[in-house]
Amino acid sequence: MLVTDDDGLRSILDGETVAVVGCSTTAGKAAHDIPAYLQRHGYEVVPVNPFADEILGETAYDSLADVPESIEIDTVDVFRPSEETGDIVDAAIERHESVGDVSAVWLQLGITNDEAGERAAEAGLDFVQDKCMKVEHARLAD
Repeated sequence: MLVTDDDGLRSILDGETVAVVGCSTTAGKAAHDIPAYLQRHGYEVVPVNPFADEILGETAYDSLADVPESIEIDTVDVFRPSEETGDIVDAAIERHESVGDVSAVWLQLGITNDEAGERAAEAGLDFVQDKCMKVEHARLAD
């Protein structure tokens, strides 16, 4: 379901583990600083970046498919160009169906893909696009 309301966003933000696709090793980039913020606020961050072995003190994985099933992912947070998000959403759907985790996909501010969002919704995943997880967390934190 496409989530745009505060209650839906809060529900996603209640998750504990966020796989960050496109997580960056470079401090100062949003794809590094936002996962660091999430980590500081109690989330388990699972970095996904094929060019890094470790980010934010956590093992980085080459792709979503490479994240071990023993790590239960609640949300897939995406820092990749819009045109790359279809495959990422498909990988999240595949994991949702095979492993039973991943309940939401979140495309960061400036990233959209309506077709992928429709596929996510059809598979039973919550879907957010063009919103910053840090901004929404800070705004909605109790």
